[in-house]
Amino acid sequence: MSPSVLVLIRSSSGLLALVAIMTAMHHRIIPADWKARLLPFAIMAVTGGVLPWIAIAWGEEHISSGLASILNATTPLFAAVFVFWVIPSERPSLINYAGVLIGVAGVVILVLPDLTKGGLRADVLGTLAVLLASASYAVSALYQRRKLRGMNVYEASIGQLAMTALIVLPLAAPALPSVHLAVNSIAAVLALGIAGSGVAGVLYYYVLNSLGPVRGSGVTLLIPLTAVFWGVTILQEVVTVPIVVGMVVILAGIVLTNVGRGAANPQRSEPEKAPA
Repeated sequence: MSPSVLVLIRSSSGLLALVAIMTAMHHRIIPADWKARLLPFAIMAVTGGVLPWIAIAWGEEHISSGLASILNATTPLFAAVFVFWVIPSERPSLINYAGVLIGVAGVVILVLPDLTKGGLRADVLGTLAVLLASASYAVSALYQRRKLRGMNVYEASIGQLAMTALIVLPLAAPALPSVHLAVNSIAAVLALGIAGSGVAGVLYYYVLNSLGPVRGSGVTLLIPLTAVFWGVTILQEVVTVPIVVGMVVILAGIVLTNVGRGAANPQRSEPEKAPA
């Protein structure tokens, strides 16, 4: 399936799963002021769904899942840079910005070997696509903090998934006739949609409301540690020295971006406090 079809199935399955969960918990599915939230949901859908999910899906056709996961872990680095202008009250300290520079150095370590060897080949463009996705995730986290902070996490998640499916539908429609159904592929996308987008979306919004965009997006720190292992174990991917060194440097940078940062007066949106 094409990246756009993957995103359509992912967002739709995540949406249906979340509707089922909210129905079982007797939570309101459509907020009373849904018309006023269409624009914020659309912006969150583009920056946190359509753009990064298509970019990652396309990028992983050209680079390994392990490398993609490491590059995805740069999201808090982008957030630490963008927050300087977007949310001045949550600006990182000098040591946090030192972490940003170290993280950028780690990205350079990952990209430089391929760039010097063959210029802008498909694998380099794949790397840049995943980096674009990480930057888009950071923008999404900052926008959520500014415009949707304190919103019920269920409503925020279902609004984003619904708008993502709606926006990506015309992009995926031309490719739908060429989709070849395969059990393993469909199962993987459904798992990604239900668990990785529906359930995890609620948890991610809760983390962002509680910890802020920089610390909240730091959950991506956990992704490379598991993705590299599974990439080698299941997909027989090769781990090179630049990948290992780049991962260590990036993770060190992410740790430094969070040193000494408290939860900046969070306005929490507790899942259990969702309106009935």
